[in-house]
Amino acid sequence: MTSIRELHQQLVNKERSAVEITIEALERINAVDSKVKSFLQVTADHALETAKKVDEKIAKNEEIGLLAGIPIGIKDNLCTTGIKTTCGSKILANFVPPYESTVTQKLKDAGAVMVGKTNLDEFAMGSSTENSGYHVTANPWDLSRVPGGSSGGSAAAVAASECVVALGSDTGGSIRQPASLCGVVGLKPTYGLVSRFGLVAYASSLDQIGPFARNVEDAAILLGAIAGYDSKDSTSINTPIPDYTQFLKPSLDGLTIGVIEETFGEGLDPVVSKTVKAAIDHLKTLGAKVVNVSCPRFRYGLPAYYIIAPSEASSNLARYDAVKYGIREEADTLIDMYTKTRAVGFGNEVKRRIMIGTYTLSAGYYDAYYLKAQKVRTLIKQDFDAGFEKVDVLVCPTSPTTAFKAGEKTSDPLSMYLSDLTTIPVNLAGLPGMSIPCGFDDNNLPIGLQLIGNVLEEGKLFQVAYAYEQSTDWHNQLPPLQ
Repeated sequence: MTSIRELHQQLVNKERSAVEITIEALERINAVDSKVKSFLQVTADHALETAKKVDEKIAKNEEIGLLAGIPIGIKDNLCTTGIKTTCGSKILANFVPPYESTVTQKLKDAGAVMVGKTNLDEFAMGSSTENSGYHVTANPWDLSRVPGGSSGGSAAAVAASECVVALGSDTGGSIRQPASLCGVVGLKPTYGLVSRFGLVAYASSLDQIGPFARNVEDAAILLGAIAGYDSKDSTSINTPIPDYTQFLKPSLDGLTIGVIEETFGEGLDPVVSKTVKAAIDHLKTLGAKVVNVSCPRFRYGLPAYYIIAPSEASSNLARYDAVKYGIREEADTLIDMYTKTRAVGFGNEVKRRIMIGTYTLSAGYYDAYYLKAQKVRTLIKQDFDAGFEKVDVLVCPTSPTTAFKAGEKTSDPLSMYLSDLTTIPVNLAGLPGMSIPCGFDDNNLPIGLQLIGNVLEEGKLFQVAYAYEQSTDWHNQLPPLQ
């Protein structure tokens, strides 16, 4: 798939029309999505209508932005006016939002062409996109394997060239982990940099929207379009948004990169370890100084997350009561209607997390579990703070393994949770994190390198990612999907 800048130039030069580019994306979806199943719905009419408006602007010689006419996939937990938003859950099978999320409104205003809503683990709870209430998405590199999750639909759509870029959400690794497994670029921004208004909440203190792309520049362009203060989001940061493409430099001279020692221990696939270490060695050749950094409380991120996130989820998901929106199971009493609807509408993983969260917030257990987990969260942030006193960017593997077979971990939730071992601490600390392709295993499955920055220092992540990308060829490799 051609890059944003190349497509923009073709549009400006009138070599191709936005409608032609959109039709090409829709034809690609039609050709491969029956195998990949990235999308929950394809919005062809809406896409062509948007593309026609872009072409009308070009015909009048009006200036267009970089994203005008660019096909994009939107994770189906972002509200879109007049277009179904299901969150991958049967409980919202008939929900059509009466309002637009801030990020999708920004993309609309920029003239971006939404070609469809992408599949996800139900309410963004999962690491494989097998928890969707509708269908399982496949990894374009090997259709028998998972694309990661929860934003697996967006990652797979970009990897399969069904759209140029896509949006996902990341609560504990849900952009970076599928980006790693699908061999694309994925970024979770600093908490509060991108508005969460219109993002259906899973865990409000952790959720963040971010881009998927085939290359670093496209990710930088998309982040620049969606970032910024929003008065509708009380957690939004009021800070100037730079042009992230200005950080795209081929050299790392003057940068110090810290390798998180604790991420190279038990549970890490030997091939992943070897490949990531080779990528880190390569960063030295680009001018970076590389040192080891210890984050001793890093390993406590997983247990802390699986108390904090389900606790917030149990509160956020209480709104699905069959009264205001979503499906309704008829019953004789109000309580029966609640319980029947939630029993039918929610899948097993969502029910599991609601029960865990309700338990940890209950009287007698709040201090023992939830409060303690929040204290651990503070300690993890302190470890990162100490690390950033010595280095500009931290690095580690994105995922402990490459893509696993569909069904391999569904009966073992704990094993599934371990997929986010290295990404979760970044969310707990509210920091920006990025996954970039850095190689392949023996089965030709992608491996991701995770870059972690200090608060609002996405620019340094883009600098490291771009320099690495330009000096290697991993991002140009395409899956063997016909």
